[in-house]
Amino acid sequence: MHSLVVTAAFAAALLASLGLKFWLATRQARHVARHRDAVPAPFIGTVTAEAHRKAADYTLAKGRFGLLSTAFSAAVLLGWTLLGGLDALNAALLGSVGVAWGPMAYQLALLAAFVLIGALLDAPFEWWSTFRIEQRFGFNRMTTGLWLADQAKGLAVGALIGLPLAALILWIMGATGGLWWLWAWVAWVGFNLTLLVLYPTVIAPLFNKFEPLADEALKHRVQALMQRCGFAAKGLFVMDGSRRSAHANAYFTGLGASKRVVFFDTLLSRLAPAEVEAVLAHELGHFKRRHVVKRMVGVFGLSLAGLALLGWLASLPAFYLGLGVRPSLGAPNDALALLLFMLALPPFTFFVSPLGAALSRKHEFEADAYACEQADGRALASALLKLHEDNASTLTPDPLYARFYYSHPPASERLAALPEPVAS
Repeated sequence: MHSLVVTAAFAAALLASLGLKFWLATRQARHVARHRDAVPAPFIGTVTAEAHRKAADYTLAKGRFGLLSTAFSAAVLLGWTLLGGLDALNAALLGSVGVAWGPMAYQLALLAAFVLIGALLDAPFEWWSTFRIEQRFGFNRMTTGLWLADQAKGLAVGALIGLPLAALILWIMGATGGLWWLWAWVAWVGFNLTLLVLYPTVIAPLFNKFEPLADEALKHRVQALMQRCGFAAKGLFVMDGSRRSAHANAYFTGLGASKRVVFFDTLLSRLAPAEVEAVLAHELGHFKRRHVVKRMVGVFGLSLAGLALLGWLASLPAFYLGLGVRPSLGAPNDALALLLFMLALPPFTFFVSPLGAALSRKHEFEADAYACEQADGRALASALLKLHEDNASTLTPDPLYARFYYSHPPASERLAALPEPVAS
């Protein structure tokens, strides 16, 4: 393989994906703006014109910001690769850390420096999204101090977890021969399964407070639903989501005996008990229809294929040279290979992402159907409508944009599939 082939393929994928993203975004903006002032017929009487316009304006604001963020991300990607940013960072660390501390320290320093620089580049966009867009539409509840604390905690947790894992993967790459990618995959799967067990009790409490569900009537109702569904959880908890955002949600977390049900306090304050039960029944549907297991198997399968591909590419000088990096002759290139693969892969996989979105929407329909078997379908419909309104989700997305990006069906399709009508 010649390096020019790699360069041409990467540049073509980046340009094509960027062009498609912009085209889809402009379609979405035009479609939402065109329908801003008219509530769709199925929702007349259940969604106010004011709420509909707010959802349209929120979608348009996020879309405009998304275009800027997408363009900036593409420029950063070019900067890291073809314009020589990663090559310069690698040379600087190889000549300082590598000489003083050895190959492993140099490679970990390269990964850490890359992540830190990326976080610094992303921080202004995250700040603007939180304190300008979310604030403008009444969703943000965070203070600057809390936002900075979250950023610091995220980096600290990432370092404490990520650096030992990175050291293990790098050691495997250098010590286990041509099939290193298989052993690295085993380590990756083990890490993810361990993280699923530890996340609810060790990591999540670093960012949020979790209190046992205190509403005895609701607790009894939820426990009765879980018993009917044959689902066991370690506890029912309420998370202080309102400390950061007005958005509402509920989710399951953990693995095996560590599973727990978590409600955002914003959800409980907005929904009636029957609606909370219906939303939880939907989440239980994902477990009963084995969506969670299927997704895990899919992710692990794709990661195995990706690591196998990296195992081949990492041995080709053209892979490095074609992406703007000179491979080291006197030091391992394993960290370089990991970073280049992580940078170069998204422009190619973007074109198959609609397949994953379509599968996710299928799972959502199946979970809704299960919820209607175990709870009140009318309560689920009203809960979904409230959540769409509270989260300012547009009721009129561009159909093609939704097919490409949406992991959940548009509200009109989702509510129409329920056994009970949306409007009374």
